[in-house]
Formats: sequence, structure tokens, C-alpha cells
Amino acid sequence: MTERIGIIGGGILGIALARALVLKDSGDVTVIEKEDRVAVHQTGHNSGVVHAGLYYAPGSLKAKLCAEGRVATREFCRDKNLPYRELGKLVIAVTDDELGALAGIEKRALQNRVPGLRRIAGHQLREIEPHVAGVAALHSPHTAVVDYTAITEAMADDVRTGGGSIRFGHEVTGISQGPAGIRVTTTRGSDVFDRVIVCAGLQSDVVASFVGASPSPRILPFRGEYWALAPHREHLVNGMIYPVPDPAFPFLGVHFTRGVYDGVQVGPNAVPALAREGYGWGTISMRDTWGSVTWPGSAALVRKYWRMGAQEIAASLLKPLYFKAARRFVPELEMRDLTAKTASGVRAQAWERGGALLDDFAVDQVGSVTLIRNAPSPAATSAMAIADHIVRTYLRPA
Repeated sequence: MTERIGIIGGGILGIALARALVLKDSGDVTVIEKEDRVAVHQTGHNSGVVHAGLYYAPGSLKAKLCAEGRVATREFCRDKNLPYRELGKLVIAVTDDELGALAGIEKRALQNRVPGLRRIAGHQLREIEPHVAGVAALHSPHTAVVDYTAITEAMADDVRTGGGSIRFGHEVTGISQGPAGIRVTTTRGSDVFDRVIVCAGLQSDVVASFVGASPSPRILPFRGEYWALAPHREHLVNGMIYPVPDPAFPFLGVHFTRGVYDGVQVGPNAVPALAREGYGWGTISMRDTWGSVTWPGSAALVRKYWRMGAQEIAASLLKPLYFKAARRFVPELEMRDLTAKTASGVRAQAWERGGALLDDFAVDQVGSVTLIRNAPSPAATSAMAIADHIVRTYLRPA
């Protein structure tokens, strides 16, 4: 009997899983998505970077699946004639104080076998990025940019061609497991499956609660805001210019990215969003906000990150502070070069009960329901590799 497999979520990860199952002829595959198209939320609101694996702890799922996913993404784009541009990335130490942290990243990157990685001195920086400032950097020439929405749409075409289906406008409101299978109830009815995989991103903990999974980790939404670089100033950036991450802060900080279609974005920052799908300060969900502030880990998180959080919020509200952070790397940058805020993104940051922010990919299993509880960056880069990992590890025949 053909196995009925339901996938909740039509972002890049849910569609990659559907595609992997269809290509393996693993069953009758149905994707359930509450929006009217694929890639509406995290997938369609990122900078399009295909990461090479510089930052991730050696041996972690992130490190392993990022390396596999980068290759898979490159080959998929070649097969589908989608843009894939290896513009390269510089991780720049602006001052001597950052050299120790840069050396730590270099050590990790070498352990992760990042292709083509090299350390360059300050006087060599301008050979790659003529307008930057810094004392040293790591150059990752194979870091690339793509259009993740186009990739997701192309994978969705493969799903349909292979006999799978994608249902839009179906918001999941309940899941129950019984002898006859797993009943998934939506705003348009219900279906019964033999297996269900939840790839709900910003709503992953909400959907997990439907099957009685642990409430931890909870999703804490962080909004990342980008400014567009004025077209006549885009020559200031050739590829990607990144800071040395602050090890005390879970986000990278403001950086520069030339996109796959040549526009240059500056950002993102990281500010708490007031709604899971809150792409601006004006979008507020009292339920989401109350859920965050009353979570047991909130006090520990505030104690640890309040100062940096206040700085990020201030830079979000005051353009001169955002500009100051960006100008450290490109001294020729002028305030007027940041022309307008482009579409923001919201990151689904998993947050444990004790206050720790979960860093690696995380999966739970409740009966025949597989729950992807945390899929932070580089999840888009890794999507096809994550899909294969889930199929191998969690979806073996019963």
C-alpha cells in the first residue's frame, strides 16, 4: 500500500523534503501551506547567500549539511538554469582587537574544509574589495548568492511533475494520531496521512503543540532590517563584506551583500519582532509578544543580551546609528547612500526553557510525526541536504 505523507509548510525546507520523497518514490506526498504560494516567509525574506560553512562548530549538523547543501544547491541551479553567482565573501577584522576572533573562525573554517579559504593581510583587502577598511580578513571565494524563491518554485515544479501535490490556503489548526493514521485538520477540512513532517518555521512550536510535543524550544521571532545601497554607489561593494561575529551575541551584525540581481543590501540587524510574522514595528501580535515575555527563559535572555538588544533597537529606529555600524567597513559610505529600507525578514530563533538560544538544527519525533524544531541559517543553503538527512534518519519504513 502506498504510504500517505503530509508535509506542513511550503518554505524551501518543506518543498525540498517533498521533492526528495517524490524523487525516491517514497509515497503519496502532499504539502499543506497556509499562504497562497511557496517561500512567503523566511525563504523569501533573506539575502540569498549560499554559505560555505565558515562559522559552524566542526562536527555539527550545521557544518555537515551546509557543506553538502552548498554543492546540491549549485548543481540544482545549473540543472535548472537558475542564477548562481560565486561573488565571494570577506570576513573583516577592522581593528587588532578582532584578530583573535578572526583566528577562531579561520580554525573552524579549516576544520570544516571551506573551499578556497585564505587569510589575507590588510594591504591585500583592496585587491578584492577596493573600498573596505580593515587589518586582516578571511576570504571565502566560493560563497555565492542565489534567488531562493526561484529555487523553491523550481523544486515545487519537480514535486508536481513527480505526482505530489501542494495545497495553498490551508492553515493547520490541529493534528491527531489514531489507529487509522494522522488526521491533519485545516481551515478547509481535514486529511489523513500515515506520516507527517512539520516544517512550519515561525510557527513550528505552535504546530508541535498540536501533537503534544514539548513546548521547548519556543520560537522567538527576530526581525532583520535591510537598507538598500543607492544604485550609483553600488560600486563600493563587489561581493559580500561581513564583520567578525561577536561571540557574545548570536547574530552576525550589519554586513554588505551584493545580490544575485546586482542590487546591494546593507544589513540585517536583529531586533525582537512584535509578531511572528511582524515585518515592521507596526505589526503587533499581543499573543506572540505575551508568549515571549512570559516564557520561563525570558528573564535569563534579557539579563544576558539587554545591552546589545537595546543597541540593535536604537539602530533600527535611528538611521545614523545603523549608518555608523556599516561605515566601519566602508569609510567612503555616506548617510545618503542608504536610500530606503527594503523588505525585512523575520528569523525563527529557537529558545530553550532555560533561556539559551538553540544554535544547531533540531528535530523531534512524536509517534509518526517528525517535527523540525529549529532550522536557522544556513537552512536555505542546506535545504536539500537537510531533506535527505530527514528521509534517511527519521522516515525509514516502519
